[in-house]
Amino acid sequence: MNILIYGIGAMGSIYASMLSKHGNKVFVIDKWEDHINAINKNGLKVEGASGNNINKSLIASTTVPLDINFDMVLISTKASGVKNAAYEVKKLIKDNTIVVSIQNGIGSSDEIKNYIPKKHLLVGVADGFGASIIKPGHIHHNAMKLIRFGELEGGITKRLNFIKDLWGKAGFNVLAYENINQLIWEKFICNVTFSAPCTVYNCSVGELIKNKSYWKVANGCTLEAYKISKLKGVTLSFDEPLKYVKDFGEKMPNAKPSMLLDHISKRKSEIDFINGRVELMGMEVGVKTPYNFILSSIVRNNELKF
Repeated sequence: MNILIYGIGAMGSIYASMLSKHGNKVFVIDKWEDHINAINKNGLKVEGASGNNINKSLIASTTVPLDINFDMVLISTKASGVKNAAYEVKKLIKDNTIVVSIQNGIGSSDEIKNYIPKKHLLVGVADGFGASIIKPGHIHHNAMKLIRFGELEGGITKRLNFIKDLWGKAGFNVLAYENINQLIWEKFICNVTFSAPCTVYNCSVGELIKNKSYWKVANGCTLEAYKISKLKGVTLSFDEPLKYVKDFGEKMPNAKPSMLLDHISKRKSEIDFINGRVELMGMEVGVKTPYNFILSSIVRNNELKF
């Protein structure tokens, strides 16, 4: 298999390291030159949940190779980088190419569909996954629970099972899911609960839950997103959102959301696709979203300094 991974940050690096097993030829693309140069010089060093290893088989570049026929293209950028990734990836699409998108938040798939036909596109949701960048070329894999893939319009297809099997052989715990939109929303509600609140209060997931004032604000974010999901007719596996997000968070009390990690590293975050997306959807369906609006405003203001 020829595989291209566009976006080789913390999570993309884990995907690349594991997918390069079993004879797959993996090309990785990122605009972060120091990271790419470190991978080409010393290999990609990964430690943690998926084992400790240095992968020297990756072909790393800052530009997309146009002369390769790729079986799978994975877009694993932050949601804010999806538009540019999709624009560049569209040049590679052949009849047999499967494009997989794995991002946080809601709205990135709409960006991709502007450039890549739906017939080529699958969506993934990473559950209980985490990774962080120690330095260029060196990644720590914090946790690995489950990855689910689905068709944008639902159903189980031959190509969906093909991707599930490919990732399963690489060592991932993976499922093909008939209604991926449900999972996207369930993760989104959890992201909304923890991302901006942990970032604004500069705390871990467990610290957020334990602080009554912080947790009240986070729950306000939860309920605004949940109300919007109901108005949009989204099917969810729960009807007690506050219990659901608390149960989710208590499984990873030491975790820090990627939004907080971005701010610690003085990088802009995915706020517009997480808490900021609640604000936008609230205006569309007539739901007031003061908690998400205020926290999004604080996050955006802090990012003006980066």
